[in-house]
Amino acid sequence: MKAWPPTQPCSNGPPAVPQATHPKQHRFDPPDAFFAAKERIAQIRYNPPMPDDLSQPGPTINIGDEFGTAKRNLPPLGILLIGLALVGIVAAVISFQQRAKPQGHGAIVQITDVEIPNQNTLMVAITASLQNSAEKTLYVHTVKAVLKTSDGKEYTDEGASAIDFDRFYQAFPALKKGAAPAAIIPETKLKSGEAIQGTIIVTFPVTHDAFQNRKSLSLIIQPYDQVLPIVFTQ
Repeated sequence: MKAWPPTQPCSNGPPAVPQATHPKQHRFDPPDAFFAAKERIAQIRYNPPMPDDLSQPGPTINIGDEFGTAKRNLPPLGILLIGLALVGIVAAVISFQQRAKPQGHGAIVQITDVEIPNQNTLMVAITASLQNSAEKTLYVHTVKAVLKTSDGKEYTDEGASAIDFDRFYQAFPALKKGAAPAAIIPETKLKSGEAIQGTIIVTFPVTHDAFQNRKSLSLIIQPYDQVLPIVFTQ
């Protein structure tokens, strides 16, 4: 029996195509220079060279410093003290300008005294001028007189009621000398800029000589809604 396929073509068929033969395949081996370059690239990628300026010592930060303290947040002490001094000066100026002032001014214009017989008591009529120097109406709340004698004693008395003035003047005509027709009494009202001259009558347990040798006599008028009284002293 002959082998199939036949090595020779049949006379009645196409010629047989011979099987192609392939040349021997060879493996590509890269040169050593390729591996050297690849290794160099890897070294540069993962271990980049340090610039020359990084080798120089630079500024350092003390991690022990606390940046939330007054040392870090506040200005220098000298500037801080100057600022506080300026604030104090401004506050003092404002306080001086807005300080409490008496609502009125005036003066004592006449003092007349008479002794009450057998009582070692002196009745005194004090006449004064009073002007409202404020922008609002002045309402008198209280009126009193303070006597300071030469021996250091002090006596205070509130003004008598105006309805008693005529009775006092009848009993002691000398008391009316220099007295004003009006009286400065509680509830006296003065409009802004208005001025009056009035009299108050008080009594002190002293003799005429002790009164004449006094240290001082003060008339004190206290308006409503005011901190400071209006004081006249003679």
